[in-house]
Amino acid sequence: MAEELSPVIGLEVHVQLTSLRTKLFCSCSADYRGAPPNTHVCPVCLGFPGALPVVNRKAVEHAIQVCLALNGRVAERLRFDRKHYFYPDLPKNYQITQYLEPICSGGYVEIETGAGSKKVRIRRINMEEDPGRIVYPAGSPLASPYVLVDYNRSGVALLEIVTEPDLSSPEEAVEFLEKLRSILEHLGVCDCGLEGAMRVDANVSIRGGDRVEIKNIGSFHEVKRALAFEITRQRDLLMKGVGVRRETRHWDPVRKVTLPARAKETEEDYRYMPDPNLPPVMIPRGLVEELRAKLPELPDARAKRLASQYGLRPQLARVLVKRKVLADFFEDAARLYPHSPQRMANYLVNDLLSWLKDEDLRGLYVKVKPEHLAKLIQLLDRGVISIRQAKEMAEHLARKGVDPERLVEELGYTRITSPDQLAPVVEEAIRENPKAACDAKKNPKAVNFLVGMVMRKTRGRADPAVARRLVEEQLSRVEC
Repeated sequence: MAEELSPVIGLEVHVQLTSLRTKLFCSCSADYRGAPPNTHVCPVCLGFPGALPVVNRKAVEHAIQVCLALNGRVAERLRFDRKHYFYPDLPKNYQITQYLEPICSGGYVEIETGAGSKKVRIRRINMEEDPGRIVYPAGSPLASPYVLVDYNRSGVALLEIVTEPDLSSPEEAVEFLEKLRSILEHLGVCDCGLEGAMRVDANVSIRGGDRVEIKNIGSFHEVKRALAFEITRQRDLLMKGVGVRRETRHWDPVRKVTLPARAKETEEDYRYMPDPNLPPVMIPRGLVEELRAKLPELPDARAKRLASQYGLRPQLARVLVKRKVLADFFEDAARLYPHSPQRMANYLVNDLLSWLKDEDLRGLYVKVKPEHLAKLIQLLDRGVISIRQAKEMAEHLARKGVDPERLVEELGYTRITSPDQLAPVVEEAIRENPKAACDAKKNPKAVNFLVGMVMRKTRGRADPAVARRLVEEQLSRVEC
């Protein structure tokens, strides 16, 4: 029964080619974010009669590079189709996309799961134009009395990356999305931290049942929540003997539920046809090989290099390359101070990042600088600050971007190494803990408690080696 109720998940990931200055079929600016509604538009992206589209060559080149990076097969010719459906965000009542001949077919992305590595197959990658943006004033379809449409986004170059149904849990889906995001960032074709630059539709079914498509998922975290809810909903229906309806559902981020939107269309409903305004164009093999040669270092290769070059644990290297900006930041800091790369990477991932919660990590390189991280690790290696103090400094570095050397002075974190300064603190710790002092005379391991009390009283500023030596000296004069 458990096998019968296991989920089958496939993803459709829509990726904006944010590296392009103009839209896919016209010269309108693709940088629409923050612009007044319906100002980055023209007759082509508004679908006026007689307006003719012209393909953006750079978009084609970027699509080919994505295909190669995902181990896919590049099509021999570029061809576009019309996908007909009627929705307010589609001014022409059809979308220019690819159906019969996608620019890329096949391929895979390798992810890490609890059971080891797993290949998630790519079915196809289509080039298409982005629809307009539907705005729900109250944040939810049910709560909004009306909707607004902004066509600034209409016509922006999109890649639709469709997986095979190879995923079997929400966690695997998020792992795939994080790996795909890293590949796209390393290629430089998409700033995935921008709102709406990477959008996900999830298809989920319980093994053997009908498929439900979930739309309007805004983040990877919401993908996990939406899939978990939908899997539970479908399992409950099947356990009650009720069939799951094949349909499209919207994820409501406010109520944290999926809501029915419409019956799921079949391919026939879309009435695909070749776009007569965009005749097929052959893709030169020489261009494909030229673009293959220009591929940058991709995440898997970079993780292996980081582990080899800097002596990092493989898992730590994989965490760093999940976000290109994170790996770039680490390498920039390591070039400035190359002596403790393992400690530097651990501090960046485990301490500094805990105060940089933004999905796009824009705090890096804005407030925090690579030289800040390099200086902090250098101070740690020289014994100027303790590990505890370095951890406490992470919040200040992330939020204020203060130079670590200045921060040490501001926080009073200078290490106390003078025996004359520490002797009174040691005497006080022994006087306040007579039982612990007597235990320490019998058992040397118990000295650690008294050293810990000295560290607490000095807020971690005492040099542990000097504190231990003074504790042991003063214990020799203690009578029990």
